[in-house]
Amino acid sequence: MIHRLRPRSIRSRLLLTTVVSVVAAPLNLVTAFTLMFAQQLAANATDQARSRANAELAVLDVHNGTVSREEPGTGRPDTVWVYSGTTPVDEPGLPGLDAAAARLARTGEGSTDVGDTRLVAVPIVDHNERVGSVVADVSVEPYEEAQRAALFASIALSLIVLVIVAFVTRAILAHALRPVSDMTASARAWSDRDLDERFGFGRPYDELTELAATLDQLLDRNAAALRREQRLTAEISHELRTPLARIAAEAELALRRTRSEEEYRAALDVVEQNARTMARIIDTLLAAARAGAEATHESASALEAAERATGAATEVARAHGIELAIEPACRDALVAANLELTTQILQPVVDNACRHARTRATIGIDQADRTVVFTIGDDGEGVSADDTQRIFVPGVRGRRAIDRSGAGLGLALARRLAESVGGTVEASPGPTGAFTVRIPARP
Repeated sequence: MIHRLRPRSIRSRLLLTTVVSVVAAPLNLVTAFTLMFAQQLAANATDQARSRANAELAVLDVHNGTVSREEPGTGRPDTVWVYSGTTPVDEPGLPGLDAAAARLARTGEGSTDVGDTRLVAVPIVDHNERVGSVVADVSVEPYEEAQRAALFASIALSLIVLVIVAFVTRAILAHALRPVSDMTASARAWSDRDLDERFGFGRPYDELTELAATLDQLLDRNAAALRREQRLTAEISHELRTPLARIAAEAELALRRTRSEEEYRAALDVVEQNARTMARIIDTLLAAARAGAEATHESASALEAAERATGAATEVARAHGIELAIEPACRDALVAANLELTTQILQPVVDNACRHARTRATIGIDQADRTVVFTIGDDGEGVSADDTQRIFVPGVRGRRAIDRSGAGLGLALARRLAESVGGTVEASPGPTGAFTVRIPARP
């Protein structure tokens, strides 16, 4: 049976990498230290044996190429071998070492190890000619013990350092990666309805908290998009309910009995009007949704946008017997928004002016600083002080409104569209209608 291996966490992999790196570094250091220390100990042992051999040279007599010693050696620890040529002058009588000393004496100088003893040969020179050799020994066992002790101490120290580093690294990684664990637990606990939940680590102070802040910003954008979608769905279902009910009612009444041509025509007129209302509502809602979801860097002529808005409102103006005119003080002004969006901002306000005017509605265009100002006025009843903000709530109409055929959505959407590009739509209280639309001008 094949079992899938559980993947290692980032914390485990980082800890393993750190431990392996820490192990590799002391291992190389211990190896290098051991080799250098062994070489130093070997050199010290050789120097000690050579010093004893040189001390022996001071008590030797050399006459006519012959080497002699006044008093023979008495054995270890002052064990030396003296040779005149290759003939032994003084031997300690150590069977295990005599043969090795004799072989070393034939070379005249150098060193050799026999067991735990090191033999070092020093030549005896008379008139620049080697006439014999002195061989001295030294035990290397103390040096080997020192080398082993140093090796064990280095290994023990490395293990202690490794344990400390592993513990500290584990603690550091646990603290550093705690935001990731918290983010994972939080994200796992959130549902698709928790639009306002955020990781909330505050101001970023490292890469992980910066990632959390970036994800919070992404969640903000996703939540805003989802809210726009929910609002669009709710508004469409709410605002289309009335015209759909009217269409269904007219169709049901027309089908109950046979009617005259005039009655059918009247019913179809009602259906057509409600269908146009539905189309206008859908277009406006979709424009609002697009404006909220997409940033734009386009520009458009303020005058052309006003002309399009008045053109779209011509039918309403004609139906109410209203004269609609554009009075631009600045004809070359450019807004920092595309033409379609600017038209969608102005059209509900112009349409509202035509519905509430008595005889005339106007659109003024001016530019102040970095803002294009559209002034939409009418000679109707105007807006009361209490309604200047209320009329921008979806589905709410002003108390002075005469024409109740609208959906009560246009001004709210006009303000929302304007705010999406950094503009505003405001109503001024007074005896006549006065609305101001401000849209940033193109730099």
